[in-house]
Order: sequence, then C-alpha cells, then structure tokens
Amino acid sequence: MKYKSTRGSIDSISFTEAFLMGLATDGGLIVPEHIPSVDIEKLRGLPYKQLAFEIFKLFIDDIEENNLKRLIDKSYSSFDTPEVAPVVKKDGVYILELFHGPTFAFKDIALQFLGNLFEYALSKRNLSMNILGATSGDTGSAAIYGLKGKKSVNIFILHPFNKVSEIQELQMTTVEENNVYNIAIKGTFDDCQYIVKSIFSDLEFKRRFNLGAVNSINWARILAQIVYYFYAYFKVEADDLYFSVPTGNFGDIFAGYVAKRMGLPIKKLILATNSNDILYRFVNFGDYSIKGVVQTMSPSMDIQVSSNLERYLYYLFDEDAAKVKGSMEMFLRQKSLSFDKELLEKIRDDFESYTASEQDTLDTIKDMYEKTGYIIDPHTATGVYAALKSNHKDVICLSTAHPAKFPKAIQKAIGRLPEEPETISKLKHKSKKMSVLDNSISSVKEFIEKSLKK
Repeated sequence: MKYKSTRGSIDSISFTEAFLMGLATDGGLIVPEHIPSVDIEKLRGLPYKQLAFEIFKLFIDDIEENNLKRLIDKSYSSFDTPEVAPVVKKDGVYILELFHGPTFAFKDIALQFLGNLFEYALSKRNLSMNILGATSGDTGSAAIYGLKGKKSVNIFILHPFNKVSEIQELQMTTVEENNVYNIAIKGTFDDCQYIVKSIFSDLEFKRRFNLGAVNSINWARILAQIVYYFYAYFKVEADDLYFSVPTGNFGDIFAGYVAKRMGLPIKKLILATNSNDILYRFVNFGDYSIKGVVQTMSPSMDIQVSSNLERYLYYLFDEDAAKVKGSMEMFLRQKSLSFDKELLEKIRDDFESYTASEQDTLDTIKDMYEKTGYIIDPHTATGVYAALKSNHKDVICLSTAHPAKFPKAIQKAIGRLPEEPETISKLKHKSKKMSVLDNSISSVKEFIEKSLKK
C-alpha cells in the first residue's frame, strides 16, 4: 500500500514515510492510494488485537508482520479490559465504550499505538523527532501518555489556556518526563490548530527540527480508529446499523466513513455536534463557514475548523486533488465554503447530523442516569442525543470519554459526582508544569527552539 496527498503533490510513499511525515509537505492530508475491500466473514468474531492486526496489515506493508503484532499487543496491554472497546446496551441504544485506556478517552486507542510506532520507526532509522500537536482536551493527554519517556522523541502539545477541563489539564501537565512540553495558548483550540498547521507548512523549520504529528492529521490515527467500527459491528450485527459519533475535528467519524468504504455495512453515520455546529451546517445545508467558538461543557468539540474534513472532501470530489487544493485555499481566504444541491445529496447519503444544546446535553445525561443508572460524559451525551433524535432502531453511540473527566457537568446534570478512577484522584496532588504563551506562531517557534537548545 502506497500513500498520497489530498492536494496532489505527494504520491507513492510508504506507510512509514506517510506516518513520519504527518501533514503532507504540500499542505494536504495523507490518504491511501486506494481503500481496500475486506471479507467481512474472515474478520467476524476475532478478538480486538487480532482484528486490529488483520485491518492494519491491509494498509501497512513495510513493517514485518511479527513486529506489527508486537506493536499492537504492547499498545493495548495498557487498557483495563482485554476487550479494549466493549459494547453495552442502555436505554435502547448501544454504547461503544472507548474510554478504557490510560487517559480514559478514545484517543488512547490510536495514540498508544502511535507512541510505540514512533519509537519503533525512529529506532530502526536511527533518527530522533520532535512531535508537535494541538489539543482541545483529550488528544494532548493521550499523546503525552503514549510518548512520555520514549526514546528519541520529544513532544510539544498546545492547548487553549483555561479552556479544557480540570482533569484534562492535570493529565497533561502533571507528567514529569523531560521529553514532554506543555504549552497553554491564550486563545481557542482553533488558534492552537492554526499555529500547528502553520508551523508544519514552514518546511525549513519543520526540517530543521524534524517535526512530526500526532493530531488526527496523521493517517495512522485514522487507521487505528477504523478497527473499533468493525469490532462494534460484530458485537451488534443488525440489518440496518447506524453509528452516532460526537465529533469536532471530523477524524473519528471519518474513520467510520473509511470502514464503510471498506465494506462494513453501515447504513449511515450520524454526526453529532454541540453548539459549535459547523459540521451540522455542512451536512444539512451545505454551509461550511466559520463562526465564533462557543465554550461548552464538551470542550473537545469546541472547534470550528475541522481539519479532517479535507480527507472527506477528497472523496466527495471523486479524488480530484486540484479541486481539493482550490477549495482549501478558498476556505483559508474566505473562511467559508458552500456546496451545491448535487454535492449535498452525496453528503447526505453518507451522513445525517444533529446538534445538541447545553440543555440537551444535560437532559440526556440526566435521562440516561435516571433510566439506567449509567453515567455518560457530555461528549457522549451529544452522540446519544443525536441517536435518539434520529429515531433509528439500531444505533451504536461512540462513548468517547469517561464521565470522571468532566465532573462539573455530571454534577450539574445528576446532582452528584461520578465515581473517580484512582489514577485520576492521584493527579490532584501533583504539581503542574506548563508554559503559557501568546497566541502567535512566532512565540511557539521560539519556545521550541529554546527548549531544544537546552
């Protein structure tokens, strides 16, 4: 399997080259040269690790199979259940629990693998790398836990200052390893993401400091997330099966889109947003235009610019790289894109979308708890709300984080705090280490340069 850029100037690179490149050097996102089809029957009933191996090897042909198996085994041994991603049924919907990793968020499923993959690939090439990423909450802590203490890797994570949950901040900033750098930006997540993409676009700076990516702009993140769509499908196996996905950056739901193109019989993907509804407007009205970011109780979705949408546009435009490049350049200038009736019909063939207000989110958490005793976090609640709003019979909702990561929202919804895992409780007694920087590209570049000269 070879890889190429959505903007057309990069092609025929290996998986490892694509993985280490992160963002394509032409500013686009990496995609496989083709999406393989699968024999569903051969995958049915496999344990999670074996299923991951069978799917990964369709996309990875430059890592020996025994090494790939070893990387997968090592990555998922840190989860608190051998299932990795169990499915439970509550109040008429299926819940795919993706929060059993070390930071209690779905990002662990990809980032534990990426951490081990970086260490393996860099060691084999006798290289070192500096990882640069932006987070709206969970990616940062999962990336740090995946890379802390790893050989030949430093990690710089940007998060919006005072705009992530207390637990998310503690998980990032209490890690003591010397290869971890936390940067709090005086701005929004979109500002953080813009800074990161701008720095990656400075090819001389990227080359000089050998920068790599862990955000979902990295294809390996998407690949790891494809697996749990197959795993959940085999656990439920309904004739007309839908997945409801809370999303802001479009990475998690794009993994479902790839799974569907591989042959997984998903009827449709339900895209759930909070008040930051750019993707809801994209699906329902063909309107992809930036508005101000609203701070909500589901901060990982407080996003306006969804970086992975470019990958979907590549397939929506029938793999026309020139059209993708033109559209993304127009969006950068005008802060908006619009889609005609014909394209909107294609979009609606793949997705339907609902947006949950803050009150909708609170009510969904409360209703689920009162009916079942089961507590969901506010991000998961947007997905459950969308699933119920869709009125489809069989819906699997992706539960993206443990409720203990968002105690204030839970207490507001049900009148009490959720039970807290011991590893989270211990964080509150640790000191924090982070650098607060101005919202500028230059301030981050200067910080990276000074940090690496020590």
